[in-house]
Amino acid sequence: MAALRSVVLAGGGTGGHIYPLLAFADCLRRHDPGVRITCIGSPSGMENDIIPQRGYELRHVPAYQLPRSVNMNLVRTPDRMWKAARATRAIMDEVNADVVVGFGGYVSVPAYLAAWRRKTPTVIHEVNVPIGVANKMGMRFTKNIVLGFPHQRAQMPAVADAEVVGVPLRQNIATLDRAALRARARAYFGLAPDLPTLFVFGASSGARSINNAVAGAAKAITSAGVQVLHIIGARNEDFEVPSGLAAPYVRIKFLSEMELGYAAGDLALCRGGAMTCAETAAIGMPAVYVPLPWGNGEQRRNALPVVEAGGGLIVEDGDLSPELIADTVVPLVRDGHRLAAMSRAAAGYGRRDGDEALRRYVMKVVGAQ
Repeated sequence: MAALRSVVLAGGGTGGHIYPLLAFADCLRRHDPGVRITCIGSPSGMENDIIPQRGYELRHVPAYQLPRSVNMNLVRTPDRMWKAARATRAIMDEVNADVVVGFGGYVSVPAYLAAWRRKTPTVIHEVNVPIGVANKMGMRFTKNIVLGFPHQRAQMPAVADAEVVGVPLRQNIATLDRAALRARARAYFGLAPDLPTLFVFGASSGARSINNAVAGAAKAITSAGVQVLHIIGARNEDFEVPSGLAAPYVRIKFLSEMELGYAAGDLALCRGGAMTCAETAAIGMPAVYVPLPWGNGEQRRNALPVVEAGGGLIVEDGDLSPELIADTVVPLVRDGHRLAAMSRAAAGYGRRDGDEALRRYVMKVVGAQ
């Protein structure tokens, strides 16, 4: 197998692109601490707040949103993309890149273009249905496409033959034993050690409709002997919950140690992003998924296979209310036998080895050159 000396990783804009990139970078470094890892990002993306703090080099290139309609941006797009691709190629030449691995986001497009012009092997990792705009463009330049979930092959004929490798997850989540960590996690948040616990979160930016519904049901939840760990979301405004609740209700803005939240909770109430579904399934976390009500419906598609496997429920955003939480979510979080069955079903669908499977695929591609 060919040695891997220098890898360029491209992806940015959202946590769904950045966190798999970082998990894969960690995997590469575990196998070879000497491998050079260069991450490509835009000057304004959230990758600037995350990637350097994790100890990886982040190089900036211009990134432009790809227009979905005919307008002046469409006319200017080719010139902008080639300008960005030239800047990206200069970085690839400088680091003598052996391979480019892209995770999506607009910043991936110049990396795909530069790799094609440079004749550098490229691997594209896709987790969504439909395929993201950037990765869809990148597929014109490489046949090395890998997927995060089995359902993608059935729903997208263009990738029906692509290999499913799973989603790279952080090691502290991929190796998580929820039961073993539960007591410590609940103590960390100041939760009671033995009460049923609802873990509420809405991805990195939070979810206002989830926040409002759970806050509105706070009395009903806690009166039923259920405590709440609620991640508000760094971009969301705080909210009031009634005083004198019958059980703990812990609110925090942001949680970087998500493994502690997963360990503390018995049931998650969350969105249906690809990373969320990959993590909850892998660790066997029963979940009530509330997909975002806009976009291409990808969050519902992400959650549906987990639900069909028996690992969760789907509640439409427009149906979410304090009354629904009291009538549906509270009885579920109190039903230990049903939660145990859901946990086994979720874990049976999910996988924890996405980082290693992606590395094996990349090594195979590099070795074939």
